[in-house]
Amino acid sequence: MILFIMVLFNVVLVVGIILFIALIRGLRVVKEYERGVVLNFGKYAGTREPGLTWIFVLFGIQEMIIVDIRINSTEIPQQEVITKDNVPVGINAVVYFHVLTADKAILKIRNYNSAIIQYAQASLRDVIGGVELDTLLSEREKIAEEMKKGVDTVTAEWGINITDIRIQDIELPADMKRVMAKQAESERERRAIVIQSQGEYEAAEKLAQAAGRLSATPGGLALRTLETIEKINPDPSKTVIFALPIEFMQGIQSLTDYFKDKK
Repeated sequence: MILFIMVLFNVVLVVGIILFIALIRGLRVVKEYERGVVLNFGKYAGTREPGLTWIFVLFGIQEMIIVDIRINSTEIPQQEVITKDNVPVGINAVVYFHVLTADKAILKIRNYNSAIIQYAQASLRDVIGGVELDTLLSEREKIAEEMKKGVDTVTAEWGINITDIRIQDIELPADMKRVMAKQAESERERRAIVIQSQGEYEAAEKLAQAAGRLSATPGGLALRTLETIEKINPDPSKTVIFALPIEFMQGIQSLTDYFKDKK
């Protein structure tokens, strides 16, 4: 009887030690930005929310995979793409995404980071290959939005949301850069000539208005002439002025008009 009690005590002690070890080893902490996907003998059993949780780890009964649900970024390596108007360009971009459904991200795709890069590369080639160079340079955001829609359609089945795609750099061939620089210089010269011409036209209009105003004012032209003489010769001692009465000039103008009318 005593032997049986001792054996039973030892068995209970061993079981207790095993359960204690299982209890300690099975404790898990899921952080606020994480989710825990639990598998029972390899079969999906649920998703654990943030906080302290426990799984039965002995004999491989349960397993928990931690999934980070924060926004992540991954860079698309530079791609050599030919635009619609046959211009080769080098483009790199960045994809921002986060996990919406942790169990889908684990069960439906083996490595979603690598898969997102591959799909983003394919989408980049498809979109860039369908636009011309001028559109690519002037409408980056629109092109990035088209890429996002193409990738997001696929990743939604994996429980992953593409938050944004940004085109970082567009590398052009050296000869294309020189051509674009010449084009920009020619455009700036054209604008400068147009602006200068507009200024001369407006100045001519103002001069015509000023001349009409002076002609309509008695003695205006004479005063303007004296002011001009004063400005063009800064040394008064070397200036000789022949002053004629305004009536004399008006008489000459009247005679001129008379002969014109007679003819």
